[in-house]
Amino acid sequence: MSDTANNEIILEQLSESGILRLTLNDNGRRNALSEGMMARLSEIMSTSATDSSVRVIVLAANGPAFCAGHDLKEMTAGREADDNGKDYFTHVMQTCSTMMQSIVNNPKPVIAEVAGVATAAGCQLVATCDLAYAADTAKFGTPGVHIGLFCSTPMVALSRNVSNKHAMEMLLTGDMVSAKRAAEIGLVNQVTDSDALTETTMNVAEKIASKSSMTLATGKKAFYHQRDLNLAEAYEYASKVMVDNMLKHDAEEGIQAFIEKRHAQWSDK
Repeated sequence: MSDTANNEIILEQLSESGILRLTLNDNGRRNALSEGMMARLSEIMSTSATDSSVRVIVLAANGPAFCAGHDLKEMTAGREADDNGKDYFTHVMQTCSTMMQSIVNNPKPVIAEVAGVATAAGCQLVATCDLAYAADTAKFGTPGVHIGLFCSTPMVALSRNVSNKHAMEMLLTGDMVSAKRAAEIGLVNQVTDSDALTETTMNVAEKIASKSSMTLATGKKAFYHQRDLNLAEAYEYASKVMVDNMLKHDAEEGIQAFIEKRHAQWSDK
């Protein structure tokens, strides 16, 4: 796929307040995570991570599907190799895993805006984002069991967002989950009418973008790190983060602004 085509499968728009709105735009493949799509997402996550003009990232999609998961036609073509596709499948899974981790490791909050269907790795993409807002018509699923392919990599993100029982129910049955049910089990934050989805998502993004980017980056990194520690280790780590945070300029400014009952002036450091 050419660079031009890569730029067309994800539309980019940066607002004055620093919200980078990414819109998956490969309707012909239902916004599948093709090699081109994953490469472009990884590239954007990499550049936005160090771009001070970007404060929050919103990931949306055009068409009836938010993301249909991996491109099964690409995957099937990979079987033509002498090893029946083993090297190619390994490459694709590593590429996808790296891309998903680039979202988690990005210091900017990433919000999924889901208006359509998100299945398999598409559901994984939603679960990987820091926040997710869905239209009442959206649906979610990990349907790999229907085609003899357990959604093992989507399971990683899914199981870190919902309880074991709910994750296993989705993975074992392959059934589609409504937006309402997705909110009930914690896969998405909130469900709105389709017409109000973008406004709802952007309102949240604007609220977050108004905070100190240093504080947001500190908190996001700490949240994901402490999650994998035991209780004592988590408190020890978080306490150190808190001390370092207290010594930052924006913490001093924010506390002083609160005391003086005025709006803080962030320097993002």
